[in-house]
Amino acid sequence: MTTITHLECSLCGKQYEAGRVHNVCECGGPLSVRYDLVQVRQGWSREWLNNAPPTMWRYAAVLPVGKPGSIVSLGEGMSPMVRCRNAGARLGLEDLWVKDDGVNPTGSFKARGLSCAVSMAVELGIRKLAIPSAGNAASALAAYAAAAGIEANIFMPRDVPLSNYAECKAFGAKVTLVDGLISDCARLVAEGRATEGWFDMSTLREPYRVEGKKTMGYEIAEQFHWELPDVILYPTGGGVGLLGMWKAFEEMEAFGWVSAKRPRMVAVQAEGCRPVVEAFERGESRCRFWENAYTAASGLRVPKPLGDFLILDILRASGGTAVSVTDAELLDEGVKFAAEEGLFMAPEGAACVAALGKLIAAGAVKANEKILVYNTGAGLKYLEAYSTRFPRSAAAEQDKLGGLITPR
Repeated sequence: MTTITHLECSLCGKQYEAGRVHNVCECGGPLSVRYDLVQVRQGWSREWLNNAPPTMWRYAAVLPVGKPGSIVSLGEGMSPMVRCRNAGARLGLEDLWVKDDGVNPTGSFKARGLSCAVSMAVELGIRKLAIPSAGNAASALAAYAAAAGIEANIFMPRDVPLSNYAECKAFGAKVTLVDGLISDCARLVAEGRATEGWFDMSTLREPYRVEGKKTMGYEIAEQFHWELPDVILYPTGGGVGLLGMWKAFEEMEAFGWVSAKRPRMVAVQAEGCRPVVEAFERGESRCRFWENAYTAASGLRVPKPLGDFLILDILRASGGTAVSVTDAELLDEGVKFAAEEGLFMAPEGAACVAALGKLIAAGAVKANEKILVYNTGAGLKYLEAYSTRFPRSAAAEQDKLGGLITPR
């Protein structure tokens, strides 16, 4: 049974009634779900988790769905926490870990947010959904909408990874490829709300995707036996996962599950799209729109996140920072890390390892600290990007294998 008390604007504080269909506040601010945490604490404990299902829905007491029959789940959550000794030794770190969300349904962490958001659409009687996406959110919405029997309308940049496009088509979604960025896709979704009756599932333009992403923070705490790491590096496009983790830490502190000590949160971006890094370095509270955004890590190609002010607040409150890396650095690191650890990360996750090297060189990370890199997706979804590191011409292959390959 849900313990939601209300929804609250994260910008102006205005409250909205739970159990109603909402997008953003009238001031334009994202809405945040608020719970009766005293009631939750009285009826829920860490010990209860010993017999909970091995999905993110083990944390249903702090998720917004009120009717179990509304839950649309494909087994998302409880992804592995991998100790990375070889890469750690190379980087001079004693305690390096990767949280691997590439094993989720549709191969990314987006499954968490869209499982929760689509479940709430079922509960609220919403039948038509639309989303602008750089790739993985589109795949996840298409999958969960298919499972729920709900219409999904997808708007993606034309150069989106082929895996995302193929998934969306296979799941039966209505797909529109757009000549432009995710911001151009978002404009088309906004226009269709009035003419087509879609519900806008854009990042932070509905209240429930962040609730699903919040389970990332709960899992990190549980898998580390309720002691949070010293540093979390998170690939930041829209930044919802970062916001969700921070919300989870606050809730768990209210339950007495974790201490008040927080990890230093590090937002990692690409040099070709670094609005958060620029705003952080300038000491600004909002990001400026990043013109001509480009990066091989498609999930990082967000010119201006809606929750920019929240992201920047968290980085500063935690004593964290924001770092950017080049496409060459993140792709090379992804290949190197795969060979060391047997873990083929999405370019976004690999960007965090590349950024980690810069933080170590700057003295911002100590050798004995517990460091967590959040890998948001599977490397297999980005074969076009990684293929630039593996030439496949017959001559190149012959040279590698000593002439054992005979060209046809």
